[in-house]
Amino acid sequence: MKLSKLMMAFAMCAVTLAGTAQTKVIAHRGYWKCEGSAQNSIASLTKAAEAKVYGSEFDVQLTKDKEIVVNHDDSIQGICIFDTPFAELKDLKLSNGEKLSTLDDYLVAGKKLTGTQLILEIKPHRTEEAENEAVRIIVDKVKKMRMEKQVEYISFSMNICEQLVKLTPDSEIAYLKSDVAPKDLKAKGINGIDYYIKVLAEKPEWIAEAHQLGMKVNVWTVNDMEMVQKMIDQQVDYITTDYPLETEKLIRKDGGDS
Repeated sequence: MKLSKLMMAFAMCAVTLAGTAQTKVIAHRGYWKCEGSAQNSIASLTKAAEAKVYGSEFDVQLTKDKEIVVNHDDSIQGICIFDTPFAELKDLKLSNGEKLSTLDDYLVAGKKLTGTQLILEIKPHRTEEAENEAVRIIVDKVKKMRMEKQVEYISFSMNICEQLVKLTPDSEIAYLKSDVAPKDLKAKGINGIDYYIKVLAEKPEWIAEAHQLGMKVNVWTVNDMEMVQKMIDQQVDYITTDYPLETEKLIRKDGGDS
């Protein structure tokens, strides 16, 4: 009986320590608010690595001919990605002059940045069939590149998250829609929450619940430094922001670093 109590106390202590690790920064769509960069560009990925933040978030979409491209919206320059073959998209330019990247391009660039996690957001698609195909293609590409430990997955689609659990159960997988209690996600095998700042500000108990379940907690997209501080105080694991340098500075100050 005494041994059981001791083991229980040790487990509770471990959960507490897990929840008090220093908050880390994820650059939202890469570090793009700087010269020569653009959202979801390879430059924004490289600049996030140069900023030495934990990770760089980016978004992917499926083309008509099953290529995976890096873009936030489901259209680019008025062209619907899902209805268009890649040959008609490949020469389109981002605001910094880069061509639209494929996931292959991004993975090749990211693999060289060994200290930077790639936070891969799979956008919801029109049908579950399309989502399932996108997940299958993406996971296969990541595995072929042997980047399972460097790539983490997020999505607003519960179906996509569930498919990721089936195909890559050891990966970091977080749900974005901010409408499900952590315990219900844990039951599905999803091991993280990545929730909207206003939701976690109103439901801080979800942060504690997730940590008690051994889940990671990310919060998006936090650009107000007062809210950044509140999330640091709430001991979230990650803060996704368009201002990675300012957020990192505040975290270091909070941790007592010079």
